[in-house]
Amino acid sequence: MKSINLWISSLASLLVLLVGTMIPSAILVISADLSPKILTLPTTWQASSLLLCALTCGPRAGVISSIAYITIGLFFMPVFHEGGGIDYLANPGFGYITGLIPAAWISGRLARQEGLKDFMGLTASAILGLITLHIFGLVNLVIGSLIYSWPNNFYELIYSYSIYPLPAQLLLCPAIGILTIILRNLLLIE
Repeated sequence: MKSINLWISSLASLLVLLVGTMIPSAILVISADLSPKILTLPTTWQASSLLLCALTCGPRAGVISSIAYITIGLFFMPVFHEGGGIDYLANPGFGYITGLIPAAWISGRLARQEGLKDFMGLTASAILGLITLHIFGLVNLVIGSLIYSWPNNFYELIYSYSIYPLPAQLLLCPAIGILTIILRNLLLIE
């Protein structure tokens, strides 16, 4: 029964990740005239949806869905933020894609620890998963700049792949914490 739950959780996580890649992120803000406005953020729900799945369904489901997502993106459909296909292995953003795997494992494991199942603990788990993802992406940029000739210079790549989207991604981490609590209660997950 446990393995069936794992595969169902993994499949659900994969679907959330595929859909999350296509959804631009935004937040609701109150303008000066007190009317609500939607502020579009410079990122998608790609990383956030993976972190949400790992925090909700656990590290194994998060890792399995990450591997399935990468496989689909490399061999079947261009589901990554900047496309897909086997040529994506030489893309500067591929390190961030591979970072989804350890990010899912780390954030999912942390979210299962006693004392980290509340809003602050889940938000911190999401932030640590996001940091893990960016570390893998930055390592890929360093290695790639030594091996490949990236189309942009190294500092432009760091800015466009890490510095520019990171604040928006961090802004989504509390939302991940809230959604995780809601989903765990709805799905009766401890």
